[in-house]
Amino acid sequence: MNTALSARGLHARLGRAEVLHGIALDLPAGCWTSIVGPNGAGKSTLLKLLAGLLPASAGKVELQGRALSDWPARERARQLAWLGQGEGADGGADDLSAWDVAMLGRLPHRPWLAPPGPADRAAVEQALRATHAWDWRDRPLGELSGGERQRVLLARALAVQARVLLMDEPLANLDPPHQSDWLALVRGLAAQGAAVVSVLHEIGFALHADHVVVLQAGRVLHAGAPHDAATHAALEAVFEHRIAIVPLEGGWAVVPRA
Repeated sequence: MNTALSARGLHARLGRAEVLHGIALDLPAGCWTSIVGPNGAGKSTLLKLLAGLLPASAGKVELQGRALSDWPARERARQLAWLGQGEGADGGADDLSAWDVAMLGRLPHRPWLAPPGPADRAAVEQALRATHAWDWRDRPLGELSGGERQRVLLARALAVQARVLLMDEPLANLDPPHQSDWLALVRGLAAQGAAVVSVLHEIGFALHADHVVVLQAGRVLHAGAPHDAATHAALEAVFEHRIAIVPLEGGWAVVPRA
């Protein structure tokens, strides 16, 4: 499979603490990869390095075989979309309508100060409908519930129509039906050839991915298929054997260990 995004010997520091230690990953196109691990494992930091939002203290990230730092900002923004954890919580976009927030995802495709064109409007409508946010497209972001807001922010990321989509805790504030919608959405994106990378606390959802990366203390403890016994063993170990992964209706469930 073609590698869409890769990490080569990534190290990262936050203040004086080194939080990532030589991460090496290949994230293929047409594949959904979930990154899981306990609090403080470095999951969000890794995702930010992959997105180019934080600098690495050593190593490099490559997008489509080219160093991320070598991509012009606008060109990179067309290829790589980002949904961060708790975005919009500061209220900075509260006065913008859901439509306008989603339209921000089209900025990399438009000349400076140019108005949206038909392709932009079509992409935003498609994204808002895909996230079931179309009905409140004219409402300000500040009037929406946490789950509604999250779906609008997801629509903004989808509107980019990027080949790589990075999402940090995308299921935050979503109720079970919309979590299921998200699952179907990312599977569809991967089937269309996109590389989808998500950081998830919901291990049961992470086990629906094509590939699971288990982080522990800033290192890759394991990377493998969600159905592999070795993947389950790594997940149980990284959570101190306080959970068990058991078969359920053709998939897997995560239960407290008795």
